[in-house]
This record gives sequence, C-alpha cells and structure tokens, in this order.
Amino acid sequence: MSEVTITVRGEYEERVAPEEAVAHIVVRAEGPERAPVVDLLSSRSAPIGADLTARQAQGALLRWSSQRMFVWSERPWADGRRLAPVHHASIELAAVFADAPTLSAWLGEVAERDGIDIGAIEWQLSRETAKQVESAVAARAVEVAVERATAYASAIGCTHVVPLEIADAGLLGNPDGTPAPRMLRAAAMLADGGSALDLRPEDITVTATVEARFFAR
Repeated sequence: MSEVTITVRGEYEERVAPEEAVAHIVVRAEGPERAPVVDLLSSRSAPIGADLTARQAQGALLRWSSQRMFVWSERPWADGRRLAPVHHASIELAAVFADAPTLSAWLGEVAERDGIDIGAIEWQLSRETAKQVESAVAARAVEVAVERATAYASAIGCTHVVPLEIADAGLLGNPDGTPAPRMLRAAAMLADGGSALDLRPEDITVTATVEARFFAR
C-alpha cells in the first residue's frame, strides 16, 4: 500500500488538588467629608496589612499585596432633590495562602470587621507544580495522538507510522490558533462554619490538546 497521510487530535486532562488560595478583599469607607473618609480607610486597612505582614513572616501566608485604591464622591437623590455629597474610598487587597484552614480562619476574622467586603477566592497550583503538570499532560496528549494514528493505520493495513507535524490545537496549518495546555482554576465553595468559613475547593483541571500529522505505510 502507498503512503497515507493521517491527521489526528490528541487530548488529555488531569485533575490536581489546588495548593494555593488567593483571597481578595475590599476595605471601604464613606462619609460626608473627603479627608476623614481617607483617614478612616487608612485606619481600617492598616491593621489588616500589619496582620498579613506578620503572618507572612511567620510562614502562615505566602505573599500579599494592596492592589488598587479608589476615592470618589457622589451626590445622591432623595425625594426629587440632590443631597449633600457623600465621599467614598476603597482599597483592594489580595492574600495568597497555602492551606484552606488558615485561610478560613483569617476570613472569619476579617469578615467581622466594619467596612470589609470579601470577594473572589481563587485556587491555583504553585508555579513549580503547574509547570510539571502542564508538561506531563502535554506529553500524554501527544501519546494519545500517536496511539490514535497507530490505530487508524492498523485499520487500513499499515504497519509503520512516521510523525510529520505536531502542534497545539489550532496551530496545525493555522498559526493564530490557541495554544495548549490549559489550566482551569478551581472555584471555592463556602459553607457556614461559625467563626471560620468552611472552604471546599474543587480540583484544578489541566487540559492539553494537540494536533498531529503522520505518514503511514
């Protein structure tokens, strides 16, 4: 039999328990005068920053950052007339924890303070683990492509399969395609845990898809 070109797609995914949790909180303040509002925001956020710094020094926290600060004013309406200006100020903080119980306890503490909004909690892998898992999943996706091409070749009586091209999904013949692997970050499920929040993270799914072209004979 003459040579036959076989083009296949290989896919593989692996679920991995998350290692890090990124907690986002917003500290807020408001009032009738701008300067006191900014001072109030500082008095509310400074103790949180000091606590996070101490936790990081003790090894209970991986890292933290204060990301954005906003100050703005508005004049609300009531009964068809404009009221006196109300000034607002807020600052966003993000803290990265290595375990759920420590994060749960911390969130339980900050949730009891005035002017604190708890935002999203993102679960992720460490950089080292993410790199290792993504490499392993990508390699396994290539193996799946080879196995599929070999099965196709065997079905038509070919005994030798030679790889010609291997690329991330969408890149074989299309340089603008989307690369792989892809890591889907886990969400956090919150349950009522009293003074602490009961966090139940889902596993992170790491996926890879490759396209490959072979000669079979």
